[in-house]
Amino acid sequence: MRSAQQILADSAVIAVVGASRDPGKAAHSVPLQMQRYGWRIIPVNPTADELFGERVYRSLADIPHPVDLVDVFRPAQDAVEVVRQAVAIGAPAVWLQLGIVSAEARRIATEAGIDYVEDRCLIVERAAAGLTRLR
Repeated sequence: MRSAQQILADSAVIAVVGASRDPGKAAHSVPLQMQRYGWRIIPVNPTADELFGERVYRSLADIPHPVDLVDVFRPAQDAVEVVRQAVAIGAPAVWLQLGIVSAEARRIATEAGIDYVEDRCLIVERAAAGLTRLR
């Protein structure tokens, strides 16, 4: 299992499930900040068409290319299905944002052999490690 910071260092493309149009929400500001530091953000939201200058996909299965990390901004009860979808698309890692914890999602990820982080914030971990993807 890779550490949270190693997962970020190894990832270039992050699918964000629950990405928000509302600039006041962490589900908007966190992916936007990660994008500003050079990660490609692929928003997943059933009600938006474009976010952060990227096409929005309705589900993980709709994304036509591989992703390195699935970041989850959904309630814990929804995280279980998101992790199942992440396993189905072959994502190597899943990250549940700060405040989101799910024993069942953790079990599914562990059984599938993918890296799993929960209750941690991408931008906090990025800052702590001084990570950037900008050249």
